[in-house]
Amino acid sequence: MRKVVGLDISLTKTSVCVLELDGTIIWQGKVDSEPGPIIAKLAAWQNDIDKVGLEACPLSEWLHGHLTNAGFTAVCVETNHAQRFLSTRPVKTDRNDARGLAEMMRIGHYRAVHVKSVEAQMVRTAIQARGQIVSALLQMQGTIRGLLRMHGLKMGTTHRCRFSDRVRELIAQKPALEVAIEPLLRSSEQLATERKEMDNMLQRAARRDDVCLRLMTIPGVGPITSLAYRATVDDPFRISSSKSVGALFGLTPRIYQSGEIDRTGRISRAGDSMMRHLLYEAAAALMNRIGKQSRLRSWGMAIARRRGFKRATVAVARKLAVIMHRIWISGSRFEPGNEVQLPAA
Repeated sequence: MRKVVGLDISLTKTSVCVLELDGTIIWQGKVDSEPGPIIAKLAAWQNDIDKVGLEACPLSEWLHGHLTNAGFTAVCVETNHAQRFLSTRPVKTDRNDARGLAEMMRIGHYRAVHVKSVEAQMVRTAIQARGQIVSALLQMQGTIRGLLRMHGLKMGTTHRCRFSDRVRELIAQKPALEVAIEPLLRSSEQLATERKEMDNMLQRAARRDDVCLRLMTIPGVGPITSLAYRATVDDPFRISSSKSVGALFGLTPRIYQSGEIDRTGRISRAGDSMMRHLLYEAAAALMNRIGKQSRLRSWGMAIARRRGFKRATVAVARKLAVIMHRIWISGSRFEPGNEVQLPAA
């Protein structure tokens, strides 16, 4: 008889449940959270297994790739959907969660998520690493500003390229501070150097990619945003309608309807937070720092006059996500007067 498998993955151990399609339990237990032991345990039923279900988690993409290469049909289940299904069980254990995931595979009550390609995962890893460097750099510089302010030394508005020079000018007034500030300053300079190197690497990667070059014709969209968009979407044809891209990144409003109640709230903030942040930054650059006029900017400024700048920036970010998807699948470029050309894909 055909079988399904549920895997509840943790850092060291993975709970496994093998079910027949009539619900009979074939085997339950735990194995190491490594591809080898999991595949070895499932190999006894490989020809009879229809699906292997695993909940989306930091290890899921890695294990999904190995299971697929071993010949299994692996399904990565959307986290919120899996949690709501598993929460109906009164007792929560790893063993019960594995069985719950197997039941989801058995009855077909699951929502599969797209597992990104290895190339897309590598690009996202590089962008996330850059984000951590930028975050650490800003925190270090903020610490330096705060320590100097305690002694009446005010940095003021300083360009990032002159930050180190300005700090050394201030500590020259009180040389006793050098023992505390100089190590922090050297650390921030090292972080700034690493950030610059990563920026150059990402810029070179974006210039080598035809899709990123076309996405960068949109004002406000630079190499990092275009690379992140390409890696996050990965396969543009998995999205049936460009209008739904905004919901993928949590840029559409929440809606609650029940009887006579009909509420529209703030944006859902579901999906990928990194991509949502980058789209918001690109929209803010388009609205604030780029003087070149376009139909998209005029549309955003009209919303800003009616609803405020923040709401307008979110709306432009959502519009950018849609435009970038259409540019990708149509092979066109951004046109300021008419956002995108829409030839047949």
